[in-house]
Amino acid sequence: MNILTLGVLLVSLSLGALAWILISVRGATGTGIQENLTRGFEAAATQERRTNFALEKLGITIAPDQYVQWIDRKLALAGRPAAFPLRRLLGAKLVLGGLGVGVGVLLVSTSSQPMKLIGIAVVALGYFIPDLLLISKGQERQKAMQLELANTLDQMLISVEAGLGFEGAMAKAGQNGRGPLAQEIVRTLQDMQVGRSRRESYLALAARTNVPELRSFVQAVVQADAYGIAISRVLRTQAKVMRVKRRQRAEEKAMKLPVAILFPLLFFIFPVLFIAILAPAALNAMSTFG
Repeated sequence: MNILTLGVLLVSLSLGALAWILISVRGATGTGIQENLTRGFEAAATQERRTNFALEKLGITIAPDQYVQWIDRKLALAGRPAAFPLRRLLGAKLVLGGLGVGVGVLLVSTSSQPMKLIGIAVVALGYFIPDLLLISKGQERQKAMQLELANTLDQMLISVEAGLGFEGAMAKAGQNGRGPLAQEIVRTLQDMQVGRSRRESYLALAARTNVPELRSFVQAVVQADAYGIAISRVLRTQAKVMRVKRRQRAEEKAMKLPVAILFPLLFFIFPVLFIAILAPAALNAMSTFG
């Protein structure tokens, strides 16, 4: 029995060693093959990173400090897209500005005066088009947050009245939401988790946004936290105010609609109607008197 046990043990050890050798050789072979396949791509990626780093460093060196702060503020309002951090955006502005200069020189070299003006405009547009896109994205994001605020406050009010704390209600609203406001709420909770105080986290939320209603809500929450006011009462009041403001914005847009329609009506619809109505009478008059 002891000899049989020793034999089984030796056979198991031999099979295990053989399997380990095969696996290690296969892994080393696979690693070597992968290194050989990606050797050229790594060099190209390294060269691309060096080029991008040089452009980013040059862009942030040339740009004034106040302009860099302004761009950073616009990036914060736009949600800081991962594809375009501050340095990469400044480097892209240099590239687009260089392309704009090239196209502008070609247009300015022509003898036509309007083409020279267009060339100068192309130079400015090539450098500042990332700013325009960033401002547009920030405005869209802030508008989406403004529209989502009333519903988010209603969800938080329901959670607080059901027994959750304010942070728990914020976490529930951040999990259920899908828009930029939910992302900002989750980031505020993450700031609290890493050690920032609630007051600092709330004020940072207000600083990252440009929505007056959200800022007033944050201020009310900070005051309620400082003076010990019941948060459910604050949420109920703020939710009611947000719904009223949302209805007022809708009524304001509805009242502005006739004024917005007036110019297309005068310049595009009325001339067509006049042509369709008066053209036959004018043709008849011309044939009669002719």
